Amino acid sequence: MIILPAMDLLDGKPVRLYQGDYKRKESVGDDAFLIARQFKAAGASYLHLVDLNGAKMGKPCNFALIQKIVAEIGIPVEVGGGIRTFSDIERYLQCGAKRIILGTAALENPSFLKEALCRYGDRLAVGLDCKDGYVYGNGWLSASQTDYITFAKEMELLGVKTLIVTDISRDGTMQGPNLAMLKKLSKAVNIQLIASGGIRDLHHIKQLCELGIYGAITGKALYANTLSLKEAIEESEG
Repeated sequence: MIILPAMDLLDGKPVRLYQGDYKRKESVGDDAFLIARQFKAAGASYLHLVDLNGAKMGKPCNFALIQKIVAEIGIPVEVGGGIRTFSDIERYLQCGAKRIILGTAALENPSFLKEALCRYGDRLAVGLDCKDGYVYGNGWLSASQTDYITFAKEMELLGVKTLIVTDISRDGTMQGPNLAMLKKLSKAVNIQLIASGGIRDLHHIKQLCELGIYGAITGKALYANTLSLKEAIEESEG
């Protein structure tokens, strides 16, 4: 299992949200480059970046900053938040991003996703963001009528290779990942699953490793020092 340290960007600064609530933001530092370098120094082999302004506005808003981080960090970076057009995807790929995350675009525009998969293949991942069993879009602000299992199966049929699975109610809470949801997904589809939301400590990393999933994203636990990135990586590789 790979460990992906997360950095969410809002108004050019690294922050964390609680359950996706933009009104409950917490600054985690002033220097996004310093944080990225610290993650790399701890052994991270992949970085997870999200443009929170972009997710809310429906277009990239922190592109220049993300471009600089991708250029400097020297490890693969996946990027999400407000990516809704082929132009958006290409800009990020051209600046060196390894994987592009589609969320709302995948939920609301299957034909766009299908064409994007034809063009970019496994350079794309889809964000499966859900609460109370239903998929959300638009920066986690809009609920759909699609349950998460149905959505995952639809993504598999379209050819999606990687799903980033977030239980919004767990995100930023450090109360543990939604293992029941992840187990159901792993049985329902044959796709690489990356778990996001709720991780607090090494015990949670061990639980996710036991599920046999592809990856785990952790953010708040690292900033709150309840989880050592180095130890999490060692555990995931053991």
